Amino acid sequence: MTVVSPWTRIAVRPSHVDARDAVAAAMFGAGAQGLQEEGELLVTHLEAADGAVEVERAVRAVDKGAVIETRAVPAVDWSVAWRESIHAHEVGSLTVAPPWLAEGMDPARTVIVEPAMAFGTGDHPTTRGVLRLMQSVIHAGDAVADLGAGSAVLAIAAAKLGATRVAAVEMDADAISNAEENVARNGVADRVKVIEGDAALFLPLLAPVRVVLANIISSVLLELLPAIGRSLTSDGVAILSGILDEEREKMLTRFAAGGWRVIREDAEGQWWSVAIERVR
Repeated sequence: MTVVSPWTRIAVRPSHVDARDAVAAAMFGAGAQGLQEEGELLVTHLEAADGAVEVERAVRAVDKGAVIETRAVPAVDWSVAWRESIHAHEVGSLTVAPPWLAEGMDPARTVIVEPAMAFGTGDHPTTRGVLRLMQSVIHAGDAVADLGAGSAVLAIAAAKLGATRVAAVEMDADAISNAEENVARNGVADRVKVIEGDAALFLPLLAPVRVVLANIISSVLLELLPAIGRSLTSDGVAILSGILDEEREKMLTRFAAGGWRVIREDAEGQWWSVAIERVR
């Protein structure tokens, strides 16, 4: 049934990128049915105005420094209007698009993603950074592991770029069904397997892989780096994102100390993405 009613818009800017996942989880826990990424903002809409108080309380509990903005929005048909904020994104030779915008596009080069609770619609610079880097890295026949896969957008893109074995590892149970639906929708279920679990535990079981994709916060990336190194083939490449530009020098130092070298970089806004390989 179509719902036309006044809603409350809640936009949260986490105080730091490391708090982003906790803030998102808190918003869902307080009643948000979906989140949209608008740059650095996490945005949701609630039909009940008093629900904003619960969301704000939950966010403050995990991130006291978060900036929270709430405002009433006019009565609209949200069963239709929410789609207006979702766009198709051309990233190199690939396009990421929702189903209603994908008609007529080349299916071999289009990643069709249904916007849902999982991040990964192509709206965020970190997703686009990985997509740009992977197009010059992934070869036909590659085995790929996508860690923190979310909507599985990167895993699906890897398959469309020629990878024949792709593991999309995600520990958020709420993201799994969306990821599986996206994999089926794109016709790559024969190449992409969605796995619910901890990337640190599953990655060694998936080895060897030639490419690891990880769009996660920098602190988690550094924790995973040794396992990534052990899981790559001798010519393997890791593409990492979720890193703030201000963290670049720190990450470069850690890469060098761990025996890695940078082969490509990408920057968009305040976000930095990088492709690295082990020093031979």
